[in-house]
Amino acid sequence: MGIRGKDRQIDNIEFNVVDIARSKEFYASAFDWSFVDYGPTYCEFSDGRMTGGFTTGEPVRPGGPLVILYADDLDRTELRLKAAGATISREVFSFPGGRRFHFIDPDGYELAVWSADPEP
Repeated sequence: MGIRGKDRQIDNIEFNVVDIARSKEFYASAFDWSFVDYGPTYCEFSDGRMTGGFTTGEPVRPGGPLVILYADDLDRTELRLKAAGATISREVFSFPGGRRFHFIDPDGYELAVWSADPEP
């Protein structure tokens, strides 16, 4: 998630997986995806149009991958979501290159929003 996305659009999809190597082998074989490793628990994939990630940092989540949106202003977007009725399921946290939080929509789906760190 190193390249800044467009404000309030889907930017990334993250799969919680048991074995990153197995997932890389499967998606490379099936769809010719390419990969960039960011340590032992995270790998970015690209399908040529959109990027996403495989992570072993959390348990495999039934119901599918985590959809991640980009926001120019993370704090303002969090306020907008709360005003719209979302529940924050994971408070803002930092990671290399940015910050993000997770929220639950009215139907119970968990999504995340991230923002890049300001450039120095």
